[in-house]
Amino acid sequence: MAGVTHPTSTGTDWGKAHFEAIYNCPDPRRYFGGLQPLEYQIPHHGQAVFRALADALQRRRGDRPPLRVVDLCCSYGVNAALLNHRLTLDDLYDRYTGGGPGAPAGDALAREDRAFYAGLRRPDAALVTGIDAAEHAVGYAVAAGLLDRGFAANLEADAPSPQLCRALDGTDLITVTGGVGYITARTFARLFDCVTAPPWVAAFVLRTVSYRPVSALLARAGLVTERVTTRTFRQRRFADGAEQRAAFEALAARGLTTGGKEADGFYHAELYVSRPAADVAALPLAELLPVF
Repeated sequence: MAGVTHPTSTGTDWGKAHFEAIYNCPDPRRYFGGLQPLEYQIPHHGQAVFRALADALQRRRGDRPPLRVVDLCCSYGVNAALLNHRLTLDDLYDRYTGGGPGAPAGDALAREDRAFYAGLRRPDAALVTGIDAAEHAVGYAVAAGLLDRGFAANLEADAPSPQLCRALDGTDLITVTGGVGYITARTFARLFDCVTAPPWVAAFVLRTVSYRPVSALLARAGLVTERVTTRTFRQRRFADGAEQRAAFEALAARGLTTGGKEADGFYHAELYVSRPAADVAALPLAELLPVF
């Protein structure tokens, strides 16, 4: 597949294909065009989960200002688009893969998108801060009105800036749909250094990756982490046989089998939700996410 490479080292990459050519462009057309053939779908699953969590948090908070959400590895603001607007992931694929010669691009597309998304914004929209190392992707998401604030930052390598720390304080919910493995407990520790009260955390994590270091860090911050045990969630198809073989090796090293999951040709993710113990007791996960 064009734009796909494989790492020469192991570690957190576990042989996973890289998509550098599409992750940091001036607009999301190449991103959606590159991932559509692989049936990339984890933001679709995230939409239902994050909306359910946001609704529950709003009910618990009562009459307060809009919910404050931080989306890690936000790329072009896809999760923010699905959380805050009356549209689906298929709508986004249609919008960004159907343009021909002369279609808006870059800044022009971002300006057009700002009006497009404003017309679809839900009345209970959250304020979303996005964090990603891809500066062009973050810049597009801010220009298009998907992110209220965006920060091009690599918290694995660097401490958050004072501006980012100020933006993080008061966060109600942290979301991530695919970055764990590239980001580790180090990123979460730096985030939690900036907040006065621990937010809820919802993370979709590929089964090739252990979430234990992150959940241990969150426990020290006062959060109880629960895993949805009734199902897994398809992320995307394997880019090729080499990626699938590497994933199978990583899963075997973790003592996991692939039958009924990755054997179907897709990466599968698990959902982890972390909340304060009082919230866990007051609202069991089965009631919080009844469809799962």
